[in-house]
Amino acid sequence: MPALPPALEGLASLAGNLSWSWHRQARALFKNLDEVTWHRTRHNPIRFLNEIEPSRLERAAADPTFVAELERVLQWMEGEQSNEHTWFGRTWPDLRERPVAYFCAEFGFHNSVPIYSGGLGILAGDHCKGSSDLGLPLVAVGLFYQRGYFDQRVRLDGWQEDSDEIVAPDLIPITPLTGMRGVPYIAVIQTFGRPVHVRVWSMRVGRVPVYLMDTALEENHPDDRALLSKLYGEGEDLRLRQEWILGAGGVRVLRALGQEPAVWHANEGHASFMMLERVRELVASGKSFEEAVAAVRATSVFTTHTPVPAGHDNFDATHVADCMGPIWEELGISREHLFQLAENPRQPGRFDMTALAMRLSTHVNGVSQRHGLVSRTMWKGLWPDRPDLQVPIGAITNGVHLATWMANPMMELLDRHLGPDWWSWWTRLDNSKQEERIRTIDDLDLWRVHQGLREVLFRFMREDARRRFADDWKEATQVVGAGALLDPDAFTIGFARRFATYKRANLIFRDPERLHRLLVNARRPVQLIVAGKAHPADHPGKLMLQSVYRFTHDPFYEGRVAFVQDYGMYPAHILVQGVDLWLNLPRVPMEASGTSGMKAALNGVPQLSTEDGWWEEAWDGTNGWTIRRPATEIPPEDADARDAEELYRLLEQEVVPLYYDRDERGIPAGWVDRMRNALRVAVGHFTAHRMLREYTERYYVPSMRGDVSADDPPTV
Repeated sequence: MPALPPALEGLASLAGNLSWSWHRQARALFKNLDEVTWHRTRHNPIRFLNEIEPSRLERAAADPTFVAELERVLQWMEGEQSNEHTWFGRTWPDLRERPVAYFCAEFGFHNSVPIYSGGLGILAGDHCKGSSDLGLPLVAVGLFYQRGYFDQRVRLDGWQEDSDEIVAPDLIPITPLTGMRGVPYIAVIQTFGRPVHVRVWSMRVGRVPVYLMDTALEENHPDDRALLSKLYGEGEDLRLRQEWILGAGGVRVLRALGQEPAVWHANEGHASFMMLERVRELVASGKSFEEAVAAVRATSVFTTHTPVPAGHDNFDATHVADCMGPIWEELGISREHLFQLAENPRQPGRFDMTALAMRLSTHVNGVSQRHGLVSRTMWKGLWPDRPDLQVPIGAITNGVHLATWMANPMMELLDRHLGPDWWSWWTRLDNSKQEERIRTIDDLDLWRVHQGLREVLFRFMREDARRRFADDWKEATQVVGAGALLDPDAFTIGFARRFATYKRANLIFRDPERLHRLLVNARRPVQLIVAGKAHPADHPGKLMLQSVYRFTHDPFYEGRVAFVQDYGMYPAHILVQGVDLWLNLPRVPMEASGTSGMKAALNGVPQLSTEDGWWEEAWDGTNGWTIRRPATEIPPEDADARDAEELYRLLEQEVVPLYYDRDERGIPAGWVDRMRNALRVAVGHFTAHRMLREYTERYYVPSMRGDVSADDPPTV
């Protein structure tokens, strides 16, 4: 941190805890110092304080109003260190010191900390933020990827190129911890016959401590120093080592730091080795293998996030044995017995991380009601004697962190409508009354807020195109493809997803002539903004991205299709807040949840989606449009043709006409009613606070108190 005037030294403390990122007054402090630099540094307060002109800091230090506001925010931040008066602290005061250890391979806290790839990481970040708000004693464990995920650059021909930008630890709020006698590592773990020393970095997300591991130490073999440098690196052995360190290494790190969690939550199968390490600990302490497994199951929660088979990691059994060594000898069992814990009947001979987690957890859940049902069918082989509906896999539908994803102007509108205490209305867990009050928001007020957010979106699109043209691009068609010709008054559809083939980013382009008629209609023009990355190893996903990108350069569409490169949390905020309609087209039933539509709805943006994931629960006929699932399963190509036809019909006959049907004030009253209902449903049912309440009441507290039954384990 740079030297700050004494009156502003609190800004350094503020920047050191990511709670500033969802506190409006805290964000406003930085923005009011220098709005241009704040946006140029993409809301990274540490980078911002290093780049702002010292004269601006001196003026602020001499401003008593600014200094007083800083003091108020710091007092709020100090209160965030205790959970005594929070929802959890008031409800279960005897459990405040019994933490939940939350393991995940990626965390999306803020765009300035790029250690996430997409939905799983953003959900994990929102889980931590919601836990902080509610006072849930959570401790998060993950990996510090100093090369992040990857940065996307799309060539003129539409092919995605992948590059890395090193994450600078001195520009994010992260601190390295040292071990005993000052050594730079906290734990040591054996992998492939070598000791790997694990360094730990500490980060604060409100009340939640986050511990991130890496291996870039001189103490390690040169081949091991980069093990954790890149998220989801290519190659099975690398992925296996990362997950071994995340799970087994993470447990050892928590022990070395004196943490004694009461509950252990594995967010997706990447963290399953955490459970196996705890079994090893208990056997080493004198328990039998069977007793250790029962004890681990009783205190373990496992959340699965995808019905896509490729999303469930499984490894060659021999490689797993080489990676972790003969751990079965420490457990007092045979190698075969141990590996049966991770056997998936659909893939015999492979070490399946999801199967391992399910066999070592009492509480297992999908992330929407539909996903829970799909998961029970998908994994019924672990409970062969049970009917599908009795397979003990539950469902807790995802939610998103309201204060992170709702735009300031929308929150200010709700402040005026729901009450002046902004902190209480959005943290309130009983939402029935405020849902009814949202129904009465004035059309003109809501429309004006949305129009302001649209202006922010189009300004971002222009500036991003200008910056890339100056720095990299030299072809005019690339500027057009970035949205330079978009019409600020035209109906704007947003589609931003990972470019996996089942998400069908190309479905709307299935009939080019029909799409052309929609887009270039002189009276009711439509335009489309697309964003997203394909996994570096997903060749079909890259081909789909290339095909979509080429439409942005096609003069046939007159510059009405745009692609936002290098999609991450910063442009995501602007897109979900500023488009008119959110589009989501996964092939049913491949969508587990789909939280991007929730974020859009929190900003009054209706969704048009297939009937899958969270949308099956959320759609009530007033808050958007749905493409109903067929009565019986049909081949994928037939499903694509059917869904595309319904998509075009809805846009042509219902969606676009409703948007352009204006009253005497120039307001599309019917459309604004859809916006209001999208907001109502999202605030009432699809926030991280609702999600965390369910996890706490159904899983965490019973496990903390030992009130769980572990008498129905999967078959081994």
